[in-house]
Amino acid sequence: MKISMYQASAPRFANTLRNLSVILDRAQAHAEAKKMDSSVFCGCRLIADMFPLSRQVQVACDTAKGAVARLAGVDIPRHEDLEQTLEQLKQRIAKTIDFILSVKPESIDGSEDKEVKLKLGGKDTTFSGIQYLLGHAYPNFYFHVTTAYNILRANGVEIGKRDYIGAP
Repeated sequence: MKISMYQASAPRFANTLRNLSVILDRAQAHAEAKKMDSSVFCGCRLIADMFPLSRQVQVACDTAKGAVARLAGVDIPRHEDLEQTLEQLKQRIAKTIDFILSVKPESIDGSEDKEVKLKLGGKDTTFSGIQYLLGHAYPNFYFHVTTAYNILRANGVEIGKRDYIGAP
């Protein structure tokens, strides 16, 4: 059986973003239990030269919606990067999931050989659709989701691998 480009993209991104939203719920519950302001998590980083949690979530969302839009040949929705609370980050995730799941499978299926052009590091880069999805979008997306998870874990939120993986 062959897997389609749609099956390999939109549902996978949406599932992992749902898991990320649940992880943010766990962070909110942790903050409430510790009687702390949960928005503090939004500015937390693993190390000084890395993006804070809020930016990790924003980039994960941008990568997912950008990949689906590019493969489908539709405009990428623009979101302002203004989120400063966990609830605002969850709203961004929800908007991203809504967009991703609004794209019809037939718009993405067959995009394996589609030319995808990006500017990376100031250079124009061209990928085939499958190369873009598997070699660029996936690693970038999972890097930022994993880093968001690690920021929360490093700050005491009791989450584990099952929270990250969720129900595939």
